[in-house]
Amino acid sequence: MVGATAGAPEGAGAGAVRTDDPVLAKVTLTVNGQRRDLELDTRTSLLDAAREHLHLTGSKKGCDHGQCGACTMIVDGRRINACLTLAVMHQGAEITTIEGLGQPDHLHPMQAAFVKHDGYQCGYCTPGQICSGVAVLEEIKAGIPSHVTADLEAAPRVTEAEIRERMSGNICRCGAYSNIVEAMTEVAGARA
Repeated sequence: MVGATAGAPEGAGAGAVRTDDPVLAKVTLTVNGQRRDLELDTRTSLLDAAREHLHLTGSKKGCDHGQCGACTMIVDGRRINACLTLAVMHQGAEITTIEGLGQPDHLHPMQAAFVKHDGYQCGYCTPGQICSGVAVLEEIKAGIPSHVTADLEAAPRVTEAEIRERMSGNICRCGAYSNIVEAMTEVAGARA
């Protein structure tokens, strides 16, 4: 077996730092309204912290590269790909996972609309889709434009084009996109 310092300049082995040893840090997060104190390897993603340390397995690890959106969580009111961010970067943050939106006996309006419109299909991407959908409607309500917003001086409207553009980072292999748009449109209409 080749040593960790093979190929290093002579004398480098004495002060070499092992990079595979974890560096632990204390992190305090507010997850679904509850303060959670954790001690984590600083390389732990927010997704892995939720799934492996807090046992909140609703958010899924799809691609683990930020391309599918299955891991979407809401952090301080904004949607993020939890697989691409380190938990230590969110010290003190307010984090909402799918478990924090609603429960089976009291669904969040977006969850209920997904059920009604069959926006969940196989269900793997659904937690990320729902969290993203909640945040998307908040973005539109706050007047944040997207690439398809026609008039940047006017408040964006909830349209199919706006929803599809803003949800484009959430992939559904079942192809439930039209059902997801219908669900989000219903929730937006109920809030208008």
